[in-house]
Amino acid sequence: MKYIAAILFALFTITPTFSQSNIRLNNFRDNTYYINPGSINDEYDAVFSLAARKQWLGFPGSPNTLFAAGTLYSDKIQTQFGLKVFADKLGYNTITNLSLSYSYGVILNREWQLNMGVAASFQCLSYDRSEVNVMTPDDPALYDNLLQQNDFNADAGAELIGNSWKFGLSSMNLLTLFYNDDTQQVNSSYAYAMYRKKTLHPIDLQYGACVIRYNDLYQMELNITTFFKFSQESDMFHAGLFTRNNIDKNNLWNEMGVLLGCSLSESIQLSYSYDFNVSGISRSSVGTHELMLTYKLNKIAFKKYRY
Repeated sequence: MKYIAAILFALFTITPTFSQSNIRLNNFRDNTYYINPGSINDEYDAVFSLAARKQWLGFPGSPNTLFAAGTLYSDKIQTQFGLKVFADKLGYNTITNLSLSYSYGVILNREWQLNMGVAASFQCLSYDRSEVNVMTPDDPALYDNLLQQNDFNADAGAELIGNSWKFGLSSMNLLTLFYNDDTQQVNSSYAYAMYRKKTLHPIDLQYGACVIRYNDLYQMELNITTFFKFSQESDMFHAGLFTRNNIDKNNLWNEMGVLLGCSLSESIQLSYSYDFNVSGISRSSVGTHELMLTYKLNKIAFKKYRY
């Protein structure tokens, strides 16, 4: 276990030299599997989710992202199999990612469980030539550089879950570290912590922090969320606030947003987020919208150690 922790720490501190943008959801707090293959949804036999994200609305060529994920969990062998798919369109290029994951949970004691996982992914980088505006559109050399590219990649991560705490560490697109060009998705790493003590009161609070590294950029996210509940284990509605900033710059928080969610039924949850960039891009954008729908199948008997 010590060797696994050391490897993950080393992966998190490596700084690559690639320039692709980072692709993630604001609502990853509701389902950390989106950023960590070691995240296990072990309270249900299966969890499926769909998400759509429109970044920097009003800004020409801004990213449009569609996500889908599904996980199947076996309580007998404490193992989860997962599938994650997303398509991210930025300007005239589109990145499509198909990822398969394997995760295993180890019960340490009555309070703590360690989940570990790996994922392999197939990635495709394609271009919409009809949206390319150039001075010499008939130049064949131009389009030789806009051919579809297919590659493979890998992710790894772990989560430590207690009665009230959740700690996670993951590194995405590991093979990118060994490429000599910048056509792949950038290697990115996450380290996060969340605290929520579930009580018998109708309202609970959750606090969270996440450090994100991609390329040579480090970001810090802080959030606080209020949960309104039917019972100790069933949330009815939640509302939260988050802030995000580059931690290597002496400036104010350059992004802030709201998180909202509600239970449409015992199995279906709808989540929404809005964030606004208060830096220079705010003059051309009215913010970022994100919507996620989650379906949970067959709840497993609650265990004390579960977060």
